[in-house]
Amino acid sequence: MNGVAVTGGSAWRGAPLLMGVIGLAWLLAIGAELTGQVAWVHHHRLLVDGVAVWASLALFLVAWQVHIAAMMLPSTLPMVGLFNRASAGQRYPGLARIGFLGGYLAVWTLFGLVALVGGALLERVTLHWHWLLHHPEWLAGGVLVLAGAFQFSSLKERCLDKCRQPRAFLLNHYRQGMAGGFALGARHGLFCLGCCWALMLVMFVVGIANLAWMAPLAALMLVEKVARHGRRIVRPTGAALMLLGLLVVMDPAWLPSLIPTAAPMHAH
Repeated sequence: MNGVAVTGGSAWRGAPLLMGVIGLAWLLAIGAELTGQVAWVHHHRLLVDGVAVWASLALFLVAWQVHIAAMMLPSTLPMVGLFNRASAGQRYPGLARIGFLGGYLAVWTLFGLVALVGGALLERVTLHWHWLLHHPEWLAGGVLVLAGAFQFSSLKERCLDKCRQPRAFLLNHYRQGMAGGFALGARHGLFCLGCCWALMLVMFVVGIANLAWMAPLAALMLVEKVARHGRRIVRPTGAALMLLGLLVVMDPAWLPSLIPTAAPMHAH
C-alpha cells in the first residue's frame, strides 16, 4: 500500500485536535440552544426577515460545518486516527491530513447544499399546492418513514461495512500527498453519506440546529458505525422511525418541533 504502515493501538487517540473541534461544535450547539439564538442557524430562516441571500447562505454554511463536526466527525475518528499515523512518514503529513478532512467535509457540504436547494424548491411547490402547505406533517412524516425504510436497505448495510472497517479501507485506498488525502477523504465521505444521508435528511425537517434531534441521531450513527454490536440496532431503529413517521402523519403533536421550525418562507 505505497509503503504505509498501519500499526495497532487505539485509533481514537490519533486525532486529539479533531476531538477538540467536535467538543467545541457541541458547545456551540448547546450554547445556541440555551441562549435562544438557535433559530438563526436553522436553514428555515434562509430568505426570510429581509436577510440578504448571500449572508443567509453563508450563515447556513457555517452552521452546517458545525453541524457536521458535531454529528459526523465522531464516527470518523477511527479512520482519521489511522490516516494520521499512516501519513506520518510522508514528506508533508500535515497537508495530507488537511486534504483528507477537506475531501470528507466537501462531500457533506455538497449534500447540505443539495438538500437546502431541494427544500427551497419544495417551498416553491407549496405556493401552488396549498393542501401541502397546511399539512406539513405529511412531509415530516414521509421523511421519517423514508429514513426508517432506508435502515433496511442493502445500500445502507454495504456502506456501513466500509465505515466499520477503517483499517481495510485505508489499506485498499491510501495514496500519498494532499491530493491523495483529499481523494481518500472524499471516498470515505461518500460511504459515510451512503449510510447516513437519510438520517441527516431528518434534520432538514426539524431544523439543522435542533439539539433534541441532533444528540440522539448523532449517538445512533456513532453506535451503528463503531460499536461492537452496532448492526443490531439498525433495523429496530428503522422500524421505530417508520412508526414515528406514521404517528406524525396522523397527529403532528408527535413531532413538536415541526410547526415552529418549518414556518413557510414565503409567508414573509
